[in-house]
Amino acid sequence: MKKDVPKLYGLVLAGGKSTRMGSDKGLLKYHSIPQQEHLYNLMGEVCDSVYLSIRKDQVSDLPKGFNSIVDQDEYRGPFNGMLSAHKEHPTAAWLVLACDLPLMDLSSLTKLVENRNTEKLATSYATNESGLPEPLVTIWEPKGLEAAISHLKSVESSCPRKFLINSDVKLINPEQDEVLYNANSLTEYEFAKSKIETVR
Repeated sequence: MKKDVPKLYGLVLAGGKSTRMGSDKGLLKYHSIPQQEHLYNLMGEVCDSVYLSIRKDQVSDLPKGFNSIVDQDEYRGPFNGMLSAHKEHPTAAWLVLACDLPLMDLSSLTKLVENRNTEKLATSYATNESGLPEPLVTIWEPKGLEAAISHLKSVESSCPRKFLINSDVKLINPEQDEVLYNANSLTEYEFAKSKIETVR
């Protein structure tokens, strides 16, 4: 790897409140282990280091041997975890994954990493259907996160998708859109489980 290319770290966003699901989405089991651990292990195959992004009250429940970064609560929404990670390792690029992606697989992560463009602010998956970036399945370059900090100072919205839509980013499409499927409710959890069991 060239010296001027930022190292790639992985970040599983596991600090959300999971209000709609009614239980911690990171602890749901789709692949026989908690989802946050499954994604952490997947990212370990393609990243230099991996971390769980968590709230302060989750520290005592952290699985043994897992790296973590505690949310600093300086920003709203997903940017909270992402920018807390950036603050701790400001020279690293971050492959960010939400913990509610039950159909994400290693080949899709590998494709994202292989298509990374370090000249852009980010490299993001976008569904074939919408063409819109998925900020929580994205490689954020250090300069992209710096730009996000400036962006957040000047706008009301803390939506990372809006930031990506209006920024110089690379978009790639998955082979199948369902790899980007978000499971946020019990019904969606059951649907994802059934899809996984059908594949098996």
